[in-house]
Amino acid sequence: MDFAEARKFMVDGQLRPNQVDDPRIIAAMRDLPRERFAPAALAARVYADADVPLPGGRFMLKPLVLARLVQSSGVRRGERVLVLGAGTGFGAALLATIGATVTAVEADPVLLAIARTALAATVPVGTVTVAQGSPEAGYAEGAPYDVILIEGGVQAVPQAVQDQLVEGGRLVAVGLAGGPPGRALLLRRVGGTVTTTVGFDAHAPALPGFAAAPAFAF
Repeated sequence: MDFAEARKFMVDGQLRPNQVDDPRIIAAMRDLPRERFAPAALAARVYADADVPLPGGRFMLKPLVLARLVQSSGVRRGERVLVLGAGTGFGAALLATIGATVTAVEADPVLLAIARTALAATVPVGTVTVAQGSPEAGYAEGAPYDVILIEGGVQAVPQAVQDQLVEGGRLVAVGLAGGPPGRALLLRRVGGTVTTTVGFDAHAPALPGFAAAPAFAF
């Protein structure tokens, strides 16, 4: 398979016609070898317009959803970004390539091993820090962050994660609380208060640990 040609087709056929117009994201998605971030047996599937299954019941987000989430975050060069549920690391690589300094948190050791190998081969040393931990707890050690990307579908964003946003910070994820289809969420911290804007329709498999809090019952 000609992966370079597949990347070009992905950008021209999926991203450009669907409101991805940030030139940094277009260039990064065209140049990053997405196939390195999947097990070899799945490499040929990573440029399709679909989520890619990974070990442990997890998924790589489809290219369009990831690109639009990153674009909606408005991430700027030099900003500090936290990626939760980082999986095999492609979202972290994308953000690092467009100029962010990234901390990527993942709980699954198999996915972490793939991420470390792929990131070492694709992004400059020091641009991405990979940590093993529970994504729903965030990563307080490096907080606060300018941007937080949750790489999966969420029923709710834990308060502990919201609290790790800097003033003016943004969080992006796919919200599943309203039922299918999911919707892109953009959370902003302004004046100490976090507000939520609901955006485009988007599908993303549910990420473990981000269920809604149980309702109080008498």
